[in-house]
Amino acid sequence: MSAKQRTEYLCSACGHRESKWLGRCPQCSEWNTMEEQAVVAASRGTSRRGGPRPVGGGSATGTTGRSPQSFATIDAAAHERVSTGMAELDRVLGGGMVPGATVLVGGEPGIGKSTLMLQMAAQMRSRRVLYVTGEESPRQIKLRGDRLGVSNPHLEILAANALEDVIAAIGPAAGAERHSVVVIDSIQTIYSQEAGSVPGTPNQIKYATFEIAEIARAFDVAVFFVAHVTKEGAIAGPKTIEHMVDTVLSFEQSDDDTRYLRALKNRFGSTDEVGLFTMQPKGLVQITDPNSVFLVRRSGALPTGVVVTPVIEGSRVLLVEVQALTVPAKGGISRVYSERIDSARVSRMAAVLEKHLGVPFSDHDIYVNVAGGIRINDVGVELALAVALYSARTDRPFPPKTTVTGEVSLAGEIRPIPQMLRRYRAGTDLGFDRCVGPSALRQGEESDSTAARWAGADSLADAIARVMPAREKKEW
Repeated sequence: MSAKQRTEYLCSACGHRESKWLGRCPQCSEWNTMEEQAVVAASRGTSRRGGPRPVGGGSATGTTGRSPQSFATIDAAAHERVSTGMAELDRVLGGGMVPGATVLVGGEPGIGKSTLMLQMAAQMRSRRVLYVTGEESPRQIKLRGDRLGVSNPHLEILAANALEDVIAAIGPAAGAERHSVVVIDSIQTIYSQEAGSVPGTPNQIKYATFEIAEIARAFDVAVFFVAHVTKEGAIAGPKTIEHMVDTVLSFEQSDDDTRYLRALKNRFGSTDEVGLFTMQPKGLVQITDPNSVFLVRRSGALPTGVVVTPVIEGSRVLLVEVQALTVPAKGGISRVYSERIDSARVSRMAAVLEKHLGVPFSDHDIYVNVAGGIRINDVGVELALAVALYSARTDRPFPPKTTVTGEVSLAGEIRPIPQMLRRYRAGTDLGFDRCVGPSALRQGEESDSTAARWAGADSLADAIARVMPAREKKEW
């Protein structure tokens, strides 16, 4: 019996479907975009393109359904992770890529996403890699690859926008050698006539991602989807497919040439790691010594409002410089300007200082920055932030060769934080001979008799007294 055919109307702007024609699309509110389209109802066990879907283990069986499996009989043998050849990328992925996993890499246009993917493909010399480009020609990819020094005999370039061509390249006929890694640059350029006539719509992106991810899981192919972000910093159309992929990576840039690669979602690893790169004439270069980026080398005393603190980023301890500035508010309304540290945290530390140390901030604008442009979420930055604000407001410099770290409660107490001893040792390795922090360790963390220069403090007032000399009370 032939498949039953019916008619539906598809919005050419957003991909929305309706069973009848409408003058205005209810999804995107565009006028006269509904186009008639013939739809063939697919039978169970087949894809909308017609052929049978791959079922378990990568073999296309053509069956009409899948049978439930006993949890006890499922083979849970872990896939061996594959190194991408870039240590910083492996760190963010959780130790390397997993065969069959799908990774979404988002970032602003021109930040270096394509460069990162091409350099990764060049490093995987023992693997067959397919680079699908929907925005550039093979000649353009070749020119860029020559500039980056790309030399991989197993790297293949496919210039295609049609989803069917990409699927055919990922899952070739039985017996043919399959690719181990596939890069889709970018997912917004891949389209299928079955999902609408306009590439880049949410419907097109979701449909293409689902089909490619299904083939990748069936054949154990690791797929990297490249996606652009909006001016607000959110992944544009691909924001709707974050639940379909295994890992979501965000590629960010600071005020200089430093690039930060973070995991926003990772089914196979932690989301706390950060990869550090810098853009050079021959491509992205991995930063092996992060402290050279975040610490400002000075001789002599520190400027007022500058404090050094050790923070935890994934498995690494980074020493960063927190900078604070306070100026009288204009118009009587004070504001907080902070991009690298949550502004709510800055306001909270200012309130604690005003309440427990009598230092007023309500009539001053507060500016906070972190040298190197990295965003800090670690709770241990609170004590350093409070000390930096106090130093800026009182015009008293912080002593050199000293670090501070700790969590500050609303009562002005210094609470224990994770991995305190690792933070202390990171400072001593770089020549900082004193660390001021909580007087107690977290439960389960053993003390270290070598930490003789660790000065414990129970309150914010105690911590400030340990790093700044006392002076007469100031009348504000």
